[in-house]
Amino acid sequence: MDASGVSRHRERAVDEFPDEPAVVAPGEKYQLTSAGRRWRIGQIIKLLRKYEVWNDITPVRLRCLLEELGPMFVKMGQILANRSEILPQRFCDELRKLRTDVDPVPFGTVRDCLKAEYRRPMEDVFEWVDEEPLGSASLAQVHRARLKTGEEVAVKVQRPGAQQIMAQDIDIMRSLVRMASRFVKTDQFVDLHDVVEELWQSFREETNFLMEARNLEDFHTFHKDTKGIACPRPYLGLCTEHVVVMDYIEGVSIADPEGLVRAGYDLKQLGARIVEDYSTQVLDDGFFHADPHAGNIIVKDNVIFFIDLGMVGRMSNHDRLIVKDIIYSVAEGDVSKLKDSLMRFAVSRGDSDSLDHASFLSDLDYIVADFAGLDLKDLDIGEFLTSLVNLARKNDVELPSVVTMFARGMVTLEGLLSEYMPDINMIEIISSHIAHEKSSFARLEEMMRELQGSSLRAARGSLEAAEHLGLAAHMLTRGQLKVNTQVMGSEEVLRHIGGIVDRMSMAIVIAGLFIGSSVVYFAKIEPVIFGIPVIGFFGYASALFLALGLGREIWRNSHGKR
Repeated sequence: MDASGVSRHRERAVDEFPDEPAVVAPGEKYQLTSAGRRWRIGQIIKLLRKYEVWNDITPVRLRCLLEELGPMFVKMGQILANRSEILPQRFCDELRKLRTDVDPVPFGTVRDCLKAEYRRPMEDVFEWVDEEPLGSASLAQVHRARLKTGEEVAVKVQRPGAQQIMAQDIDIMRSLVRMASRFVKTDQFVDLHDVVEELWQSFREETNFLMEARNLEDFHTFHKDTKGIACPRPYLGLCTEHVVVMDYIEGVSIADPEGLVRAGYDLKQLGARIVEDYSTQVLDDGFFHADPHAGNIIVKDNVIFFIDLGMVGRMSNHDRLIVKDIIYSVAEGDVSKLKDSLMRFAVSRGDSDSLDHASFLSDLDYIVADFAGLDLKDLDIGEFLTSLVNLARKNDVELPSVVTMFARGMVTLEGLLSEYMPDINMIEIISSHIAHEKSSFARLEEMMRELQGSSLRAARGSLEAAEHLGLAAHMLTRGQLKVNTQVMGSEEVLRHIGGIVDRMSMAIVIAGLFIGSSVVYFAKIEPVIFGIPVIGFFGYASALFLALGLGREIWRNSHGKR
């Protein structure tokens, strides 16, 4: 391959990649079989027996069990580590220690994979490939290599069969949660269903390496004018669904603070640059690394490289403005503004009318009580966002997945800094970024765009309302208007109102019987019994019987509940 060929690999537009596949059931794409399902279930049962999950399982045993079960269960454990509303906090703390490194596959298998992907021998593409992997994870492993044109690259190869095993595990998880939800009606199973669906979405993104190549290209585009921050450039022409070829970066990992100090770097300065850029990724670009742990950040020649962009978050300008409003509303102690900001981009999991706004505001009071009154530099944004997500789920309000992703990213970044760079005040840097991220003119321009959008929506709403009002008036004059009224309130209040209406109706019936019987009596309509017309007699008797029953019912309702 000549230099012009490499250039073409570099410059090929990302949108030449095939579109993302439609959401399908795991078995449809990954050719899962019932025999494979039974075999996998047998494996899972064997491990469950090994760790005696029915015998008071401990956090450590749960973590080890998930590691042995495989990559999909490890990923589920990582998600559950941030879901304290499902698991006790001590389990969440232990699950944060889950390992993703595993024993590497033989190099012969890697060679076969590359040959199958490129449909030609590996030697036709690479001058050499190091047989010892740079790293080996549950989904893929990375090898250092050199292209025929001399470029040093890193080749990320997906483990054979990893997609099928992970898809099989998700399919089994879905079945288990579905069956359990039939017998146990609790919010935890609703949340577990969401966890499994989040796993499926994460699986689709992480196992399609074309998406990772696209993420690398997008990250590089966003940072083309940023000094000191970069990522490996992908060779798009050599990337496939199961292979990513990118620049090889030989630097010092953030996980090696002693090595960074020996190389002459200032840890505090590096940490400040990482946090500042992460703030830019989230709040300015709306495109951020979703898993910024120490192993995914490398320093080389005073440039900080973010690697492994298999999982990224994308946040619209609208959502970024709301995130800022949420942070400031808590700092200002404004519960109403916090609720309004949440509801601007929240999605109710049930009927929107079923949301108990009073209860929601009451719960938000607790969050504001914990975090309000703090300066932004003292606000723990990661903990705050996690609390907010948990509270929203409790009230059946689903926040966009990107908010959950942002919260997890903040928690991960806080853990990185507290372990390797404890002198960094992350919150102070982020709050300073929010306050000074743009010039006054840029902020005014952004506000004007938002105002313009709001005005346009309001104008459209007014026109629609006027149109509907005109139609209603026209129908009213023609006698064609039908009004449906629904009284909102608790079931107990509605039942009480219904009882009152029933008693009033019965009282009217009794009065009617009495008056009608009296008219018949004075009219002396025959036949007569005991001097009273028969019709009048039965009318009086019915009125007396109903009146006694009504009196008894009123007495029971007024005295029986005391």
